[in-house]
Amino acid sequence: MNALYRTDELRQIELAESARLVPGALMERAGHAAAAWLHQSASARPASFLVLCGPGNNGGDGFVCARALRELGHDCLCWAPADSTSQDARAARSAWSKAGGTTCQQLPVAQRFDVVVDAMFGIGLARPLSGTFLDASEWAGRSGSRVVALDVPSGLNADTGTWIGAVAGLAAQATLTFLGDKPGLHTNDGCDASGLVHVDGLGLPDVPSRGRINSPEQFAALLRRRPQNSHKGRFGSLAVIGGATGMLGAPVLAARAALRLGAGRVYLCCIGGTDLKLDPVCPELMIRPFGELPALQAVVIGCGMGTSAAACDALRNMLALHCPVVVDADALNLISGDAAIGRLLSGREAPTVLTPHPLEAARLLRGPSAASLDPDRVGAATELARTFRAIAVLKGAGTVIVDGRGEGSPYWINPTGGPALSSAGTGDVLAGMIGAQLAQGFDPVAAALGAVWLHGRAAQVHGADLGLLASEIPVLAVRELARLKLQS
Repeated sequence: MNALYRTDELRQIELAESARLVPGALMERAGHAAAAWLHQSASARPASFLVLCGPGNNGGDGFVCARALRELGHDCLCWAPADSTSQDARAARSAWSKAGGTTCQQLPVAQRFDVVVDAMFGIGLARPLSGTFLDASEWAGRSGSRVVALDVPSGLNADTGTWIGAVAGLAAQATLTFLGDKPGLHTNDGCDASGLVHVDGLGLPDVPSRGRINSPEQFAALLRRRPQNSHKGRFGSLAVIGGATGMLGAPVLAARAALRLGAGRVYLCCIGGTDLKLDPVCPELMIRPFGELPALQAVVIGCGMGTSAAACDALRNMLALHCPVVVDADALNLISGDAAIGRLLSGREAPTVLTPHPLEAARLLRGPSAASLDPDRVGAATELARTFRAIAVLKGAGTVIVDGRGEGSPYWINPTGGPALSSAGTGDVLAGMIGAQLAQGFDPVAAALGAVWLHGRAAQVHGADLGLLASEIPVLAVRELARLKLQS
């Protein structure tokens, strides 16, 4: 399963299923599924488990899990400092006690456990962790035990992936999430807090969802092998426009990436580098003045472009073309400060791909002086995509891609990437990679999804959390593309 569900969608699923099942059935399924998964992955037989149980249904899942683990022969202790508040949770706690299970109200700080199971709070938490539950979270985090979260790490917003109230909760090495996957497990702080995410649908039928995890299945068209009878004319002409004085490196990086990722011809137009005649590292690039560009299949504009009058004119001209356009960097800043260009953008019939980082997105949505973006990255990317009738690629930890051109505004969260991409020029390379797929005629959503996945995968193949140069990404990405093609 790679569908993503926000909290309101999950509540509807729970209500519908609870109405047709006997009371407590979903809790029993969740607890037994968790126990089976923990049993399978246990490093010792028997293993010792401490289950941290909250007062709600997530705590009830924990009591069922503890009972099932005990039946499987493991040593298990529950910690629950508060009374259970729901009927199902009270029944689960009573069944645990009747089976001979022990529940303590004080943290067993002197004991050592193989695994701490976080069943304090699930998707319903609306306030920051505090009091004894925050104390338990902090103790478990430094205990040295493996931490496994049930449904959602306690304190994490399941929709946004941010710690509620900016109070860090209990980060897990693995999360077993129920009914369906959650966007917050894959973006913002959730990328670090959730660890390995495993989804258990609890035997319920699949429910349609607006969101999905990005994967090679989502851009399968990019994995088809090229015919032997090929030539450069079959793979499109792309223009990369940018490069104010002192910023020529940005469009050069984008153009080199586009050529490496398969565009047939790449034209480089540097607004502030009119004396540039040749890229000595990549002489295959064709450098042209802005007014001498040929017919194009796609355009990338904005990389290091600046916000001069010449840059503004170039942006207006490119947005008027009837071909796909990737709008990046300074082109986004120009749009955020000029409502007329924004209207030109939203009125385009040809596909547009916007590639903002969070600050650029905040300016586009809230105005040129905006300093930060709403932590709901899916919501922000959706608003951006719908406002400009475009495909929005909101970069960051768990890049969000939204198609805002039609009904429903489907979204994807990208699982590849890492901190090695936190260096100059990596965004320019991504823009060039997307442009290359558009120039080759691929569906614009598939083009964005494939480029984002390969861009992030290059960082993972690099293998370190720093030391990756932007110029190194295209070679690593095309190797991964070749590997996927061999497997498909």
